[in-house]
Amino acid sequence: MGETAKIERAFREHPESVGESYVGHAKQANKIGWLMIGTGFCCLVHAVFPFLFKRTASQRIRYLGMVAKKRRPGAHLEA
Repeated sequence: MGETAKIERAFREHPESVGESYVGHAKQANKIGWLMIGTGFCCLVHAVFPFLFKRTASQRIRYLGMVAKKRRPGAHLEA
């Protein structure tokens, strides 16, 4: 296998394993990454001002858990 084929495979292997294209996977990963960064910021603000962002972290963690479960191959077969 040539170097170009190895590089292409490296970029395709994981996205295809979760049923996505490279671009689709990149978009989803960016969305989740920015959501996590924003959630972290809210947690830091909440640490100083406990009356702000009272439920933000727990709501977003639940949302991310649902997204992860939905994206897992075979998740639709779970009860």
